[in-house]
Amino acid sequence: MSALAQIPILPLLLATPLACTLLTLVVPERLIKPLNATLSALALGLALALALGFDATTGGYQFAFVRPWIPAFRIQLDLAADGIAVLMSLLNAVVYFTGTLTMWSLNHRTREYFAFISLLVFGVFGVFLSRDLFAFFFFYEVAVLPMYPLIAVWGSTRKAYAAMKLTLYLMAGSALLFPSLIALYVLGGGDTWSIPELARRGFDPSVQVFLYPFLYVGFGILAGMWPLHGWSPTGHVAAPTSVSMLHAGVLMKLGAFGILRVAIGILPHGAEVWAPVAASLATAGIIYGAFVAWRQTDFKYVIGFSSVSHMGIVLLGLATLSADGTRGAVFQMFAHGVMTALFFSVVGFIYDQTHDRDIDHYGGLATQVPVAGTLFILAALCGMGVPGFASFVAEFLVFVAALQAWPVLGIIAIAGLVITAAYLLRVLGKALFGPPNPERAGLLDLRPVQALPRVILAGLLLLFGFVPQLALDLISHIGAVVK
Repeated sequence: MSALAQIPILPLLLATPLACTLLTLVVPERLIKPLNATLSALALGLALALALGFDATTGGYQFAFVRPWIPAFRIQLDLAADGIAVLMSLLNAVVYFTGTLTMWSLNHRTREYFAFISLLVFGVFGVFLSRDLFAFFFFYEVAVLPMYPLIAVWGSTRKAYAAMKLTLYLMAGSALLFPSLIALYVLGGGDTWSIPELARRGFDPSVQVFLYPFLYVGFGILAGMWPLHGWSPTGHVAAPTSVSMLHAGVLMKLGAFGILRVAIGILPHGAEVWAPVAASLATAGIIYGAFVAWRQTDFKYVIGFSSVSHMGIVLLGLATLSADGTRGAVFQMFAHGVMTALFFSVVGFIYDQTHDRDIDHYGGLATQVPVAGTLFILAALCGMGVPGFASFVAEFLVFVAALQAWPVLGIIAIAGLVITAAYLLRVLGKALFGPPNPERAGLLDLRPVQALPRVILAGLLLLFGFVPQLALDLISHIGAVVK
């Protein structure tokens, strides 16, 4: 391991957004945006250092940082990163930094907005880096709770309804998770919350079969699992731009990460028994999300239901319980996170000028706003799984694994790619290449400063598309759950 291993990267990575939250509450108004830009850039730098310092040849948990937290209940601040956590932390940092820059023009209650954003990011980092099951759930709740005020105060389009619906769905998921996690602790001996240790000890097969669906559904709600996905597109539409970026780009990945790290990792026999059900639900989500996206006329609803479909691909890969399927799922989590962040950032830029997201009210955007239009096209190509973009290799691994495990479901899931191409080409044809709308003649294109965060996201889609080994090396040590 490199010299970077001697630096306490993980506690620094966790402390940076927390410090940003606290400082945002006290600094003068004029310093809020520079402070958040600086500390989000620092978080990105730390995430890059983590990725560069990670020894992919050995894999496993690295950069461990363990301190007592609540000794009376054997709860620790146990931080460590394996390849999956490294890749997901990099995703979180990228969306945090680009989302902060995207909201530079915000002038309504900026102090509270950026404080909630950095608190959300703090929780996400905590989930990805925690090996203690109690700490994992604590950070999980910290990550999702800021969504209510962020949508209810700064959102649009039935924002109060969307914020409440999102919160109730996620609270229902937590209601399933918390007693299940307590059961894991008690049945695991009542002397450790360590996720790796609980996985090593194992559980009675009947216990695994009973507990697994509670964990899967509890985490699956946040992952946009069909048919419990209804909160997600509604939340996407109502949320302000950077919240949509974090919502689809990162928060939905917490659900999938929880399924992989906790549900599958600790209860592999339960995962095997319930795998056909999980695969069927994932395939239904792929097809349903794509068909409903096809029928939408609101840019954000298209992206929102597209996210349900693409997260179905993630859940299908996890359900294969194979090495390739899991690697493809994790890679898809990263690719989809960057892609949707780019989608929402471009749509947000257009919406800020027109306050209109109806696709039928646009046309000729490729010539009116060529920079923004080009970035939207790149995101759409990634959404279609075109070679050269990050999603291509990810989806290829998932679908090959699915065909090997369940040929019929695999074929149906692949058909979802055709539907995805159809609705994205429809959007491109109408909004970007259709007849120009005279009412939109005054649209301004992205200035260089505004383009920077979007170009970073587009560049990552291409970089990981042409050099997928950058991600695959990090997660190369993922093994099949069922041998």
